[in-house]
Amino acid sequence: MERSPCIVFRAFLIFQLVVFSAWMNEKFAPELLENKSEIVECVMEQLEHMEENLRRAKKGDLKVSIHRMEMERIRYVLSSYLRCRLMKIEKFFPHILEKEKTRPVGEPSILSPEEFAFAKEYMDHTETYFKNVALKHMPPNLQKVDFLRAVPKPDLDSYVFLRVKERQENILVEPEADEQRDYVIDLEEGSQHLIRYKTIAPLVASGAVQLI
Repeated sequence: MERSPCIVFRAFLIFQLVVFSAWMNEKFAPELLENKSEIVECVMEQLEHMEENLRRAKKGDLKVSIHRMEMERIRYVLSSYLRCRLMKIEKFFPHILEKEKTRPVGEPSILSPEEFAFAKEYMDHTETYFKNVALKHMPPNLQKVDFLRAVPKPDLDSYVFLRVKERQENILVEPEADEQRDYVIDLEEGSQHLIRYKTIAPLVASGAVQLI
């Protein structure tokens, strides 16, 4: 039984909201977040279903044009989401790979298999480039680069805007100066805040807050 464009479109909208949320979080978080490859694959499948159904739809139907515009919008969001992740991998590759190497058993990887392969290849090529261009011309004791020290870490102390999706109580906020004390705050549902990222990083991961 074929699904009508409208039925597929409604399912598509649900996935679209999830992808948009993942895109916004990835865009504004200073660190690489857990990959959403399963969601991306589901959205790609929905796009294919939409395309197949729209080919059978009546030409000149206004709904077809609206659906196509929405499909182009979600393709842009998907592309931007994946580009953002690749840029972070290139920027923080040694720290991301180190985090992957020390990841506890059973904890989900922040990288998809394709992203992990890309990160490894990027690091190998960077090492080869440094050796061929500079390191081989230096004394033996200086022919190795510690990328973990040479490449800056993600700045988890940077501030982010967020909107609270689920009420949170007793969130510990670290002081900005030594003479200040820790304090706790409650985050009301629907409220918006500017706060240090590392304070709410677990809430971003759980989906309790949305970066904006």
